Amino acid sequence: MNKQELVNIIKEKKSFLCIGLDSDQEKIPQHLLKFDDPVFEFNKQIIDATHDICVAYKPNLAFYESRGLRGWESFEKSIKYLHKFKDSIFSIADAKRGDIGNTSKQYAKAFLDPEFPGLDFDALTVAPYMGEDSVASFLAYKNKWVILLALTSNKGAFDFQFLESLPDNENLYQKVIKKSLDWGNEGNMMYVVGATKAEMLTEIRKIIPNHFLLIPGVGAQGGSLEEVAKYGLNENCGLLVNSSRGIIFASDKIDFAEKAREKAMELKEQMQEILERKNA
Repeated sequence: MNKQELVNIIKEKKSFLCIGLDSDQEKIPQHLLKFDDPVFEFNKQIIDATHDICVAYKPNLAFYESRGLRGWESFEKSIKYLHKFKDSIFSIADAKRGDIGNTSKQYAKAFLDPEFPGLDFDALTVAPYMGEDSVASFLAYKNKWVILLALTSNKGAFDFQFLESLPDNENLYQKVIKKSLDWGNEGNMMYVVGATKAEMLTEIRKIIPNHFLLIPGVGAQGGSLEEVAKYGLNENCGLLVNSSRGIIFASDKIDFAEKAREKAMELKEQMQEILERKNA
């Protein structure tokens, strides 16, 4: 999916909501355990209930890889099902890959290559700290996206990301963003910025005014959608705001998909109001 297609979906749906399919088998409703693949059934019902009001889904690989082969099967079936909505949904593999060049080439093939059976995501999260050669392989695919970790919402972000360097006293995360502009462009590279760091978006937008940002942390992690929009919106929206637990685990009962839709709709309606105010 290219940038204009993504912008068009946002405009059509009046939403910039991304739903994280962090489908922990220990948290899904008990009645689903009767299915041969409970996690896939959970994901399928969440997708059916919300695909018309969100623009993206972001499964986190940890919740699938931790279950071995069975987990990978659930993951692959979920992505094949999600491809039914490929023209109206942007798909993100939250895998945080990044390694030396020959290894990254294989990771890129696994997640982004349209010839690879079962995957073919639109985007992949990538850790940039091994430098350009660890990222380049992911940028080799047309209409595919690298989403670089820039400024994360966890407490440990302060261990390294805010380190200052002389002579300009820039934080490390700022230097990473600036350097990465030599690798990709606003049509194939996005950046992760945690919602709990929303006040930093002003400085980030000075560096990358036109790029898309993936913003996790709204909902269960306490990030503010209004703050994110205030500092992060650009003329094409430029945001994909993710909520995971706050939507998919809104209920652990038989009505879980209905409750997930209700929570997703609450965010979607806020987003629609934000977009309408912006364009007023």
